[in-house]
Amino acid sequence: MKVNRLREKMQKGEPTIGTRILVAWPGLVELIGYTGVYDYVEFVSEYAPYDLYDFDNLARAAELVNISSMIKIDQEPRTYLAERALMAGIQNVLFVDIRTVQDAKEAVRAVRAEPKGFNGFRMDRRVGYVSAIATAPDVVRMCDDAVVALMIEKRSAVDNLEEILSVEGVDMVQFGPSDYSLSLGLPGETQHPKVKEAELKTIRTALKIGVAPRAEIRSPEDAKRYVELGVRDFSIGTDVSVLYGWWKKNGTELKNILSGI
Repeated sequence: MKVNRLREKMQKGEPTIGTRILVAWPGLVELIGYTGVYDYVEFVSEYAPYDLYDFDNLARAAELVNISSMIKIDQEPRTYLAERALMAGIQNVLFVDIRTVQDAKEAVRAVRAEPKGFNGFRMDRRVGYVSAIATAPDVVRMCDDAVVALMIEKRSAVDNLEEILSVEGVDMVQFGPSDYSLSLGLPGETQHPKVKEAELKTIRTALKIGVAPRAEIRSPEDAKRYVELGVRDFSIGTDVSVLYGWWKKNGTELKNILSGI
């Protein structure tokens, strides 16, 4: 049975580092693994085109380079997408648009096996299709090991934060300033005091309850203030942003050099 590196490090209380991709090319996962830096790669399926074959190939690539995998999925059909991702071998799931305690409970059930959840024993990649390499108890263990992460990005979620994070089986939480600003009627104002206050509340409440708060950052320097707050889990960078930044900076510099010719 494949080790879930993210779950393993969280259980040991060790810091974790992830990064995000929108492009469903398995080669990107391999490149990330070859760095020897990252514990897991997150496929942000909410933002990009994909098909179900991509789930299998992304999971295979992560296993090849010995890192864990995570998928960020749309609000609906979250149960179907979570089950399909787990069947493919993707190990952890981040659920978006959590609004209520019931949403949190459904997210946990979408990942766990019967009787705690909806997952069953199927002829899938986890178990070896027709030749079982994993037993039914192994599948239960895989489902239990899967890290259930929730996006807190709606006003109602922040209003009911303690109850949501107290749902048994919730492991990690991520604050989403962009959607939260929309929820407040302040679109794009991610630095607004009300947004920053909600982020701080999310981090502090998670730490109090024993749920790991994760911070998404663009540079290592951005981690400093979160570390001071007690955050130990980070996701740094997204493939399209990294590429855009490189293309913009270096293309502009080259264009300026050539303008003098």
